[in-house]
Amino acid sequence: MTDSNPVDASESGEDLSARVRALSARAESVLNTHARTRGLTASLPHADTSPLRIALLGPYSAGKSMLIAALLRLPQAAVNELVDAAPKTQEPTPYEWSGVTLVDLPGTLSGNTEHSGAARRGVRGADALMIVTTSELPGEAETRAILQALDADRFADRSVVVINKMNAENSDRDVIIDEIRKRLGTFANRVPIVPTDARDYVDAANDPDLTPAHRELLVAESGVDALAAELRRIIAPGVSGVRPKAQAYELLRVLADAEEKWVLDGEELGATETAKEVEESISQAKEGVLSTLEREGDVVASKLNAAGSKLAAGVSEKDGVVAVDVARAVHKELERASAEFDAKFSSSVRTAFDALVAEYGTGVPEPEAWVNDLDAPETTIDAPADDESPLARGVREAAAKAAKASARTMAELIGKVAAGGGERGGEASDIANWLNRNRVSQKLLDPRGRMTNGVGKFKPWGQGKAADKVVGAAVKAQWALAVMGPLLDMTSVVQDQRKWMAISKRRKTIRDGFDEEARGQRTSLIDAGRRHLSEWITEVEQSLSGLTKRGTEISAERETALEAIKSLRDAAERLVGSAG
Repeated sequence: MTDSNPVDASESGEDLSARVRALSARAESVLNTHARTRGLTASLPHADTSPLRIALLGPYSAGKSMLIAALLRLPQAAVNELVDAAPKTQEPTPYEWSGVTLVDLPGTLSGNTEHSGAARRGVRGADALMIVTTSELPGEAETRAILQALDADRFADRSVVVINKMNAENSDRDVIIDEIRKRLGTFANRVPIVPTDARDYVDAANDPDLTPAHRELLVAESGVDALAAELRRIIAPGVSGVRPKAQAYELLRVLADAEEKWVLDGEELGATETAKEVEESISQAKEGVLSTLEREGDVVASKLNAAGSKLAAGVSEKDGVVAVDVARAVHKELERASAEFDAKFSSSVRTAFDALVAEYGTGVPEPEAWVNDLDAPETTIDAPADDESPLARGVREAAAKAAKASARTMAELIGKVAAGGGERGGEASDIANWLNRNRVSQKLLDPRGRMTNGVGKFKPWGQGKAADKVVGAAVKAQWALAVMGPLLDMTSVVQDQRKWMAISKRRKTIRDGFDEEARGQRTSLIDAGRRHLSEWITEVEQSLSGLTKRGTEISAERETALEAIKSLRDAAERLVGSAG
């Protein structure tokens, strides 16, 4: 529509034109980045002050050339030359009219792909469209082409639909116009529809035998003057008012073409699909293990909670000590929980491995075995307490001598001391033997809970196993009871011969301590399991990189390019939206 203030329209057009050119410059930089899209830069809008271009779009038999002859008021000889031969126009042909350029495009739907391609290029270079059909009504293919021009190509507000040959016999003007409106759908109220008969207009201008009255009647009924008026209305804002908007829409079309250039096929498509399939397979394998890890971590936490409740319930109201049989039963339950976790986690990793081998062969690396052991750290041994028992002192002294020795040497020294300790020595000997097998002696030799120098290197269940074994095998020994506290971070649970706790408070402390340990163990298990899994998945990805590298590179390059193009399209959409 014509702007009510021509000066404002010009200023707005100049501003829009500057923004279109700036955005076009950005698009040129982005498209030049890749060989796929480099060829599209020639189609990007540039500064252009040439006359406005109105392209005539329609089938080769619609009479576009005759309409041009009528608008130009050509003499009969020039008319004959213009409309001679069919298909009439093979390349876009310009004609100057009323300060603009009418571009006669090759006829669409002629069956000639070169004609269709040329017509398409002509449409994209146009500022406005004259869409030509006939009183015979457009077929489905022609209707789709018209709607594409109005909708996808966004010419709805810069077009006029011309129904030519309207004065043919048996043509009911109202019925035909109504049918055209139905085919235009929602665009019927936005696009002017002008019935014409270019042949009548040309005859009226060139037939010497017509009377003035007859000539005037033919001109009036031809509709050519009405068409000229609509065309002048469209171009009224001038180059600065029409072209920037046309260029903004063309920029959108170029960017859409750029996205199409990134539609993959052939070897590239195969490479990206393979990379995606491998990625999905690895992801499925990983998610299966993580699901097991989460589930079994919850199971371990639940069993620790239950163990705390059982131990708390087993606290003697007489002396505050947990009965040996209760402690041993709890130990067995937690030992089973440890073994079950290890087995199920290891099984889930093995299942993931087998699935990947089934898909990609023996090149898939086998995961390292899941092991819960202790990297032997250095240990600082505290000085003995004044009230420490002879057995505890002997064990501590032996440990001090072996503090910088291996775990095996330390266990041997402890065993020698424990062997001479009478009844308690027998229990201590059991502990020493167990320590020798499980390499956790450093942790067990600090009854005050003041371990230093790297005790955090336990893998998840190393600490828990040690606690379970001590509780189960040596609960009657005072120093072994003391070990239970620091090992589970529950120093307040340790039996203190100098100060007794209230039974109910002791039971609560045990439950709370085990609840806290349950949370900590669950987190430790899951974190360590994730690390174990991550290390293996990294090896798998490296081993299968030969299958995925090319596709991954293409996908990454494509994603980056499409993201940049989308950003430009969004900016162009905002631009045309602000232009109205």
